[in-house]
Amino acid sequence: MDVQLLLADEADLVLIGAQAILKDRPDWEVIQTARSGSELLDAARHWQPDIILFNEHLDPLIDVLALVERLKQTAPNSRQIVLGNKVDGLLVRDLFVCGVLGYLFTGDDLGDCLIPALTTVINNRPYLSPTANAEYLVAMKSPLRDWKLDSEARAVLRLLARGMHINGIAEQLDVPQRRIYWVRQKLRKRFGANTNEHLISMSVAEGFTNTDT
Repeated sequence: MDVQLLLADEADLVLIGAQAILKDRPDWEVIQTARSGSELLDAARHWQPDIILFNEHLDPLIDVLALVERLKQTAPNSRQIVLGNKVDGLLVRDLFVCGVLGYLFTGDDLGDCLIPALTTVINNRPYLSPTANAEYLVAMKSPLRDWKLDSEARAVLRLLARGMHINGIAEQLDVPQRRIYWVRQKLRKRFGANTNEHLISMSVAEGFTNTDT
């Protein structure tokens, strides 16, 4: 059975490298490549591929968890594998909760991991590359393992990055101010930040906020 793949990364080298690894596997067909979030969503909608492999920082205008959620709506039967260059075990957990089946750390050898990842995921089983797996196991021992970076938390992050105060965020999200204080405290612990400024800089570095928007 042929398996259709959609690959997405802003770097041509990654796309070329993945295609080179797959060239000796005629049963794995790369049907389309994409270089932005919008291109990826359009291609997923059109092709409905078996597997989508994409970089977690593919698009600065949409965080990876939001992109995963949109892909699930656009191509609900496609298995998703995320390629990331900064392993965060809690993020891996959040991705899996959203429906991702595989995570490959770019520091691990793609040549060693790609085929096993595809083979595992196509059978609806989760796959983590070695470094990602180690970080995930550490994260599952963290006190934060039961708190997820959900849509509410990400909305608070974006509004903090825009310079909004707690009362303004509470009003916009239509929730009590104490709820926003609680979410902010959880966010600070999640990103290891002591101040709003540090929180925002850490979330920008991980692609969850963009201070230009």
